[in-house]
Amino acid sequence: MEQKMEQKAKFSIRDLDLYYGDFQALKTISLDICEREITALIGPSGCGKSTFLKTLNRMNDLEPNVTVNGTVLLDDTDVYKAVDAIELRKRVSMVFQQPNPFPKSVYENIAYGPRINGVHKKSRLDEIVEKSLRQAAIWNEVKDRLHKNALGLSGGQQQRICIARTLAVEPEVILMDEPTSALDPISTLKIEDLAVELKKDYTIVIVTHNMQQASRISDSTAFFLLGEMIEYNSTMKLFSQPENPKTEDYITGRFG
Repeated sequence: MEQKMEQKAKFSIRDLDLYYGDFQALKTISLDICEREITALIGPSGCGKSTFLKTLNRMNDLEPNVTVNGTVLLDDTDVYKAVDAIELRKRVSMVFQQPNPFPKSVYENIAYGPRINGVHKKSRLDEIVEKSLRQAAIWNEVKDRLHKNALGLSGGQQQRICIARTLAVEPEVILMDEPTSALDPISTLKIEDLAVELKKDYTIVIVTHNMQQASRISDSTAFFLLGEMIEYNSTMKLFSQPENPKTEDYITGRFG
């Protein structure tokens, strides 16, 4: 299976198996996720995409009866053997499907992570809040309402607040689990444009059911089916010349 490897691998995954009790949700997954690229994970519901995404920052640790075998390396360090889970989640942050801002002000949402990590000086927090909101392409929309409740914003704005909250703790990798599935087309486009802008500084892995979204914004795409990774290649090649008939059936809408 051809893999796209022009750039340094941020994650190297080898022979990854994951079980929920006796059920095997991931079956011998091996791939490299390149630094400062967008990698899309596609496939029908229940095929293991989100489960795989959660292995990258050990969110599956929070589930009962999970067994993980194989190797997940972040910058050549085994995240299951040599990295504290809390420390890992600072480096590898998650943006969820439903926007989930805290029921606090916009400012307090963004300042929350830096405060937990020991930043208390107001001038420094002000800098981080503004920088993070600018990076998330929402500063101009909220700069006059920083001290109003973030839950009063639209769904698309809330999702960008959640991305800004993630950026405030300066992660290296951003995991996005269907971040636009609850949003309207205009908000979706803003999040897509934002992801493309952010890849200059961050490695992004995105789960999406939207084939057009994957083809528009990602550099590499992995197709999952029934817990297996069927094909992984540059997005252009996977969508234009899939090597596996199952991939072609899925992306042309013949199943899934």
